[in-house]
Amino acid sequence: MKRNRFFVKLAALAGVILILQLFMLANTMAADQEKVVIYHAGSLSVPFAEIEKNFESTHPSIDIVRAAGGSTKMARLISDQDHVVDIMASADYAVIDKSLIPAKASWNIRFATNQLVLCYTDRSRYADEINAQNWYEILANKDVSWGHSDPNLDPCGYRSLMVLQLAEKFYQKPGLTDQLIANRPKENVKAKAVELVELLKSGKLDYGWEYLSVAAQHDLKYIKLDDQINLGNYKFDDFYKQATVKVTGKKEGSWMTRTGKSITYGVTLINRSPNPKGAVSFLQYLLDPAGGLEILNSMGQPPFLPARVPSQTDYDRLPPELRHLVEVRQ
Repeated sequence: MKRNRFFVKLAALAGVILILQLFMLANTMAADQEKVVIYHAGSLSVPFAEIEKNFESTHPSIDIVRAAGGSTKMARLISDQDHVVDIMASADYAVIDKSLIPAKASWNIRFATNQLVLCYTDRSRYADEINAQNWYEILANKDVSWGHSDPNLDPCGYRSLMVLQLAEKFYQKPGLTDQLIANRPKENVKAKAVELVELLKSGKLDYGWEYLSVAAQHDLKYIKLDDQINLGNYKFDDFYKQATVKVTGKKEGSWMTRTGKSITYGVTLINRSPNPKGAVSFLQYLLDPAGGLEILNSMGQPPFLPARVPSQTDYDRLPPELRHLVEVRQ
C-alpha cells in the first residue's frame, strides 16, 4: 500500500516537472522570437490580421505585434512621443510624408487604394428609401443620426468632410455641407472610423462614413457614390482638390490644410527600427502580389500592382529586398 502511494506521488511529481519544463520551453521560444511592431490604420485591421497569420506561419521566429488607430494619431505617436516602432502603414500616404519624413522615415511606398461609402444597416431610419441619389436628403432629416471619424486623428474623418463638399459642388446644392454638419452632433465624431461599425450594428447610429473595404469586411450595407464624390478614382483628382479641410498640425495650436485627392495608402520602415531585418521580411510579404496584396484585394481593397513610389530618388532609398516589388510611378 505504501509502495503504491509512493509511485502515485512520484508520478504526480513527474507531471509537475514536465509542466514546468514545457512552460520554461514555451517562455524560451517566445523570448527567442524577434518582434516586429507595426502601427497601422484602423481600416487595415482585418486584412493585416490575415496577413500577420500567414506571414507568421512561414516565419515562426518573427512575432508581429500590431496597433491600430487613426493614421494621423498613430504617426504622431511615432513622431511626437518617440514610440518604438518598426513599420507604419497609413490610410493616407501623405500622413507619412508630412509627419514622418525625413526625421523618422526615409521613403514611402504606395500600395493600395479605397473609396468612401455611406454605411447603414436594416435598423437604420429610412433604410428602405436611401439610395445614391437621395442620401444627402436622408442625412439632413432631423430624426436621422449619422457620424464620421475625427478629421484631426483619422484620414477617413477629413475625407468624409471632403465627400460632403464635393457633393455640394457635384449636385449644385449651395450650403449643403453646412446643412448636413448642422445635423451631426459632435458626439457622433469618433476617434477612428472603425468605432462607427459597432454603433451602426447596435442601432445607436443610423449612418456612418467608412471605407468600402471596411463595409465589406463587416457585412454592412452601404451606398456607393459617384466617382466624382467618393475619392476613389485618380482620374477625378482635379475635381477632388476643390475640397479642403483644416486640421490640427504637428505642434499644439498649429493648423494645416488637407486637400482632396484620390485615396492612397502608404507604408514605410521607421529609421530607427529595432528589427529592420524582420520588418523588411514582413514588407516583402505585404507587397507580394501573391501574398499581402492578394489578401487586400480579396477583402475589398484594391492594391496597386505593383506597389509604387513617385520618383527614382525614392526608389533608390528602398531596401534592395523590396525593389523588385515596386515601380516608379506617380
